[in-house]
Amino acid sequence: MNAVRVALAVPAGRQVPSSWHATKRATDVVLGALLLVVTAPITILAALAIACATGGTPFFTQERVGMHGRRFKMFKLRTMVAGAHDMRHSVMHLNEVDGPVFKIRNDPRLHPLGRFLRATSIDELPNLINVVRGDMALVGPRPALPSEVEHYDSVARRRLSVPQGVTCLWQINGRSDVSFEHWMELDNRYVDQWTPLGDLLIVAKTIPAVLRRDGAH
Repeated sequence: MNAVRVALAVPAGRQVPSSWHATKRATDVVLGALLLVVTAPITILAALAIACATGGTPFFTQERVGMHGRRFKMFKLRTMVAGAHDMRHSVMHLNEVDGPVFKIRNDPRLHPLGRFLRATSIDELPNLINVVRGDMALVGPRPALPSEVEHYDSVARRRLSVPQGVTCLWQINGRSDVSFEHWMELDNRYVDQWTPLGDLLIVAKTIPAVLRRDGAH
């Protein structure tokens, strides 16, 4: 894994037994690999649908910021049209969230299948590759873009003191429907309270949250 440290100070997280970290990593490898295999048919079908509908590659990688500011390439299914990043400036006025985050409920850059893939979180299934590789954990704050982290204060940067994850408290408590301040509160609560068993409970609660499509856009 090629990792680059971001030039920022990450406040220390709470001290936990070293066995907790070992248990968390073992769970990530075993459960992450199992989920990767189980969800492979869905990922493959979605990838084929994207390729047929758009004529382009179904997968893409995006640079994100991981634990302690290390950058990595996060795998996702493509939900936007080609050249979407270059169109960002033209749609900035449509941003619907506060803080250093950019989200649009009905983003005009989405391709025909994009909205469905995001609403069902199918686009995030390739994140499991990052989990098995060790870039991410199954549970932890969602990894942010470098451009977002640049605007973090010390409270927000504290979320980087733990492994960034596929799902988290934010994911099961409204996602994009909550304010940036509340989002950071949830992430810091996780930093202060996480346990190996608590991680499994968050994974279990993610399933109904995804099915309800809470805040997914």
